[in-house]
Amino acid sequence: EFPDAGRIKADVSDEGDVDRMFDAAAEKLGGLDALINNAGIAGPTGGVDAIDPADWRRTIDVCLTGQFLCARRAVPMLKSAGGGSVVNMSSAAGRYGYAFRTPYSSAKWGVIGFTQSLAKELGPDNIRVNAILPGIVEGPRMTGVIRDRAAQVGISYEEMETQYLSNVSLRRMVSPDDVGAMIAFLLSNAGANVSGQSLGVDANVEAL
Repeated sequence: EFPDAGRIKADVSDEGDVDRMFDAAAEKLGGLDALINNAGIAGPTGGVDAIDPADWRRTIDVCLTGQFLCARRAVPMLKSAGGGSVVNMSSAAGRYGYAFRTPYSSAKWGVIGFTQSLAKELGPDNIRVNAILPGIVEGPRMTGVIRDRAAQVGISYEEMETQYLSNVSLRRMVSPDDVGAMIAFLLSNAGANVSGQSLGVDANVEAL
């Protein structure tokens, strides 16, 4: 719908890549009204004694530090625009401990602290900051997570999927469109007074 919007490939954990991305955005768009920090990786699955430190660092770098690097460049542009909205992607794993997924869960808990801190810092500049906590989002990424967790504990994929959904009140996965609808609300005037919140879009995940 926006053929002239432009796009650029960047590794959000790389400061130089992020700088190039925002330089291009400033040139192409002429400003910024919103930032959606959506980049992330699943990280490794395994016991804490089996996780490679390099995999730990990579997960934190992409899922948490990447949000800082993007916000660092976006905030001056949002201030110049007179305000705006930042949406940071956390996870249900940022609300509950997540056995065998400690790097990912740790990063997503960090996102919530980052979100609440930025909301306080940037509120006087009319910049709203919120986090979205998706639960089990249908698609190939979640299929891989369930498969890896099933292998870790030695059960079938189907058994593990049933276990995952047994901890969801509505007993179903959510869709990417469900998450997108919440982002659209937070960016719109309807969400003008919503800030500092961590909003689950997860069919009510009860535990992980």
